Amino acid sequence: MSAPLATWRSSLGRAAALLGVVVLLAWAWAGTGFDPAALGIGLPRLGDFLVRMAPPDFSIAGVVFRAMLETVQIALLGTFLGALLAIGFGLLAAANLTPAWVHQPVKWLLGAIRGIPVILLALMFVSAYGLGPLPGVAAIALHSSGMLGKFYAEAFEAARPGPVEALRTAGAAWPQTVRFAILPQIAPELARDTLFRFELNLRESLVLGLVGAGGIGFYIQLYARAFHYDKVATLTLVVLAMVVLVEQASVLARRRLS
Repeated sequence: MSAPLATWRSSLGRAAALLGVVVLLAWAWAGTGFDPAALGIGLPRLGDFLVRMAPPDFSIAGVVFRAMLETVQIALLGTFLGALLAIGFGLLAAANLTPAWVHQPVKWLLGAIRGIPVILLALMFVSAYGLGPLPGVAAIALHSSGMLGKFYAEAFEAARPGPVEALRTAGAAWPQTVRFAILPQIAPELARDTLFRFELNLRESLVLGLVGAGGIGFYIQLYARAFHYDKVATLTLVVLAMVVLVEQASVLARRRLS
C-alpha cells in the first residue's frame, strides 16, 4: 500500500470517527431536550434555594455525628463483606486457575451483579429487611462483589506463571498454589482495588440513605422533605468534608502500596 493511499485512508477514518461523535452528541442533545436558555431561566430559583440553606444550622451536630459514623460503618462493613465474596468469585473467574466451564459462567454472573444499580439493590433489601443500615450494608456488599470480583480475577490472571508452575510441578494442591504462588504477587493490587472501592462505597452509602438505607443520606432527605434547608446545608458540608478526607487518606494509602 502506497504512503499517500495509507494517509488518505487514515484521514478518512478520523473524519468518519469525528462525524460519528458529532452525530451521537446531536442525537443526545435532541433526545434530552437540552436548552442552554432554560439553564439561565432556572438560575434565580437555584439562587433562592441556596439562600434558604444559609446559614447552616449546627444545632444538629449530634445527629450529624451519629449519621456520619453510621455512613462510614455502612461503607466499611459493606466493602469488607464484598471483598470476601469477591475473593471467592475472583478465584473462580480466573482463567489460569479454573477451567472454562467454571470461570466463564462466573464472569457472566459478576457482569450481571455489576449491571444492577446499587440503589435498586438497596430498595430490594429495604423491602426485605426494613429501614436502617442493614439494607445499605447488604446492597454495597453485593454490588462491590461484582466489581471487585472482576478486578481480583484480572489480578489473578496477571500473576507470573513461573511460581505457579513450579508449585504445581512439586505436587502442591490448588489452595497451596493460590496461597504461596499467586497471592504474594498480587496482594498490593488487591489492597489498592479494595481501598478504591471503599472510597466509592462511601459516596454510594450517602445516596443509599435517600431510599431509607441509613446514614447521612437518610437525614438529608428527611430534612429536605420538611423544608429545613439550613439543616440540609449542615449535612452537605459534613458530606463534602468527609469525602475529601477519605479520598486523601485513600490516595496516601494507595501510594504506600505502590
